[in-house]
Amino acid sequence: MRKFMRALAVGIALVLVGVGGMARATEDPGRVVGGVRAPQGIYPWLARLSMGCGGSLVAPSVVLTAAHCVAGTGPETRIQALFGTVDLASTDATVVNSASVYRAPDYTTAGKGNDWALIKLARPLSFPVVKLEPSVVGAGPFRVMGWGATQEGGEQQRYLLHANVPYVDDTTCGKLYTKFGYSFVPAAMLCAGVVGTGGIDTCQGDSGGPMVAVDTAGAWRQVGIVSWGVGCARPQFPGVYTEIADYYQSIQSAITALS
Repeated sequence: MRKFMRALAVGIALVLVGVGGMARATEDPGRVVGGVRAPQGIYPWLARLSMGCGGSLVAPSVVLTAAHCVAGTGPETRIQALFGTVDLASTDATVVNSASVYRAPDYTTAGKGNDWALIKLARPLSFPVVKLEPSVVGAGPFRVMGWGATQEGGEQQRYLLHANVPYVDDTTCGKLYTKFGYSFVPAAMLCAGVVGTGGIDTCQGDSGGPMVAVDTAGAWRQVGIVSWGVGCARPQFPGVYTEIADYYQSIQSAITALS
C-alpha cells in the first residue's frame, strides 16, 4: 500500500549524530535503509503491534497508532502490543492484549488525513509514556524508529533501527505529491525526507510508529505518526506523517475517555 501505507518498516538514511541524533550512514546487519541499531531501553514507550505496525504508549493503558493499521474498532478487535525490547526474538519482552480500539471518527484513507487510532490495553503498564507535541513544528530533524523493511517490498527486521530525518515544508511536499495526482492536506500532514536525494524514510512495517523530536527540556515529544508515502526513500517523495498538533485536542480527549 504506499501510496503505500507504511505498515511494514523504516527505511532511512542519514548521518548518525550520536545516539541522540541518529542517522543511517553505518551499514549494520538487519539495518533499516541507512539506519543503525537502537540500544536497549532508549524508547521505553515504543510498541510493536501484532498486525505489523508500530505504536507509542501515550497513557499507562493506551497506545497511539495509525488508523490504517486497525481494521476494526471495539472489543472484537484483538491486538497484541509488545514493549521493552529492541529484539523481536527476545523472551524478555512485555506482551499485553488489547481491550478495545478507537479509530478517528472521520478517517477514510490515510491520504485524506485523520490517520490516527488508539488501542486500549487490557491492563496498565509501568513503562514511561511519550508526551504529544501540541504545537505545529516547522523544523527538524526528527527521529524515526521501527522494525520495518529496509527497502521497498522488503521484510520486517528482527532488531529495532532508528535514524534522524530532516523536515520538509508543506509547500515543497504538497507540490511533489499533487504534481503526480496524490492528495496532500497541509494542516493534517507533516513531511520528512531528503528531497532530491532520498535514502532516508520510513517504509512498509513502520506504519503507526512515532516520529519524535527533542523539546527544550531534552525530553522526547511525539510530533508525528508514520502514515503513508509513495515507495520508500524515493528522492521525489518524502515520507508523510500524521501531524499530532492538528489532532492534539481530539487525541487527548479520546485518551482521557479510554484511560
